[in-house]
Amino acid sequence: MSEHHASVRWTRTSSDFGYETYNRAHDVTFKSGAIVLPSSAAPAFRGDADRVDPEEAFVASLSACHMLTFLAICARKRLTVDLYADDAVGFMEKGSNGKLWVSRVTLHPRVSFAPGTSVSAAQLEEIHHLSHEECFIANSVKTDVSVAPQS
Repeated sequence: MSEHHASVRWTRTSSDFGYETYNRAHDVTFKSGAIVLPSSAAPAFRGDADRVDPEEAFVASLSACHMLTFLAICARKRLTVDLYADDAVGFMEKGSNGKLWVSRVTLHPRVSFAPGTSVSAAQLEEIHHLSHEECFIANSVKTDVSVAPQS
């Protein structure tokens, strides 16, 4: 149906190439260079804390996909959303095979509807459930993604 592109570019800036010393900073480019995301490994893996690491980008991707799906469902139902915010958290753990992986991500969405828009707690829960079921990214990964709406 569609293709999605990203370019990753890394250049060695260290004088040597030892595990302890090589630089992890790189750029992820989208839209043929129009958007550049300064990236690195996570600080726990000798990365630069001032740059986005792949694990953070993964969590953000799941969060954004859920939000965009949620907004689409609300728009189709004519439920006007004024604000959507999420402080998602991903958990990296060692799997049964001994390898590290982002085993679970918990989304913590907070939603404000426009004055005059009435949504019950049950309706909100159902919309989040549908959003999770329809999220392209959540459907693409084996990570357990849960939604814990905040009030």
